[in-house]
Amino acid sequence: MSSTLAVQVSHRFSAAAERVFDAWITPSQASRFFFATRTGNIMRCQIDARVGGHFLVTDRRPQADGEESVMDADHRGEFIEIDRPRRLAFDFSVPQFTDAASRVTIEITPLAATACELVLTHEMPDSEIARHYEEQTRTGWQRMLATLERELFPKRVGI
Repeated sequence: MSSTLAVQVSHRFSAAAERVFDAWITPSQASRFFFATRTGNIMRCQIDARVGGHFLVTDRRPQADGEESVMDADHRGEFIEIDRPRRLAFDFSVPQFTDAASRVTIEITPLAATACELVLTHEMPDSEIARHYEEQTRTGWQRMLATLERELFPKRVGI
């Protein structure tokens, strides 16, 4: 990419690096946080976790023009690098909103046997639109990582 705008977020998890990494490439786990929104529903989560493999996550979300109106947002990607449990990189696009592909890189650093830090960098082609949505993009990734935290440690009801 020639000129890019990079958005970077990080999150520390009380979980092994392998567990956090695997959540990104395991459809049953990824469908609970990967592009999930508060008001949407993940309708499809297909992941072919290999270099050159693709993913498709479809989030059905309400449109602004009424409760009865919904749209399906297809989040598509191609895996560029998979180095379990430390690094995952993919080219990413949402065709409904833009044709421009961007690069997302996830780096996971083990801090202890059951702790790690994840740094996510989203490099987008620099444009007026990218700059306009920079903060929204950052907030979206932060929410996604917080949702992943909740999914890794769901509240259990027990005796």
